[in-house]
Amino acid sequence: VLQPARLKEIQTLIRRMPVPESVVEAILKLVRSARPGQGNAETDKHVAWGPGPRASQALNLCTRARALYDGRLAPSVDDVRALAEPVLQHRMALTFAARAEGTSVRDVVAKLAKGI
Repeated sequence: VLQPARLKEIQTLIRRMPVPESVVEAILKLVRSARPGQGNAETDKHVAWGPGPRASQALNLCTRARALYDGRLAPSVDDVRALAEPVLQHRMALTFAARAEGTSVRDVVAKLAKGI
């Protein structure tokens, strides 16, 4: 169990952690590719609406927390891939056609994450 003061210290540490440019670019590429109308035919076919700007912020924060939890001082692109599904799955909706085909948001995010 953590004391409130210790939890605040950890949160501050996570927010101050440097993020490599490659990780920022991977996050932006992933989130943008999950939005319809951005040039990805697969997304256009399956996604009714995609993640907004706060999804990028949440993914950035989560990658930092995962890195710290693993004892690393900076996140990696692998952290982005690992956290893409849990962070994005509730921030987007599929088209009726995609749902009728049995496609899930998890499937779409997993495919997009492989592309970063």
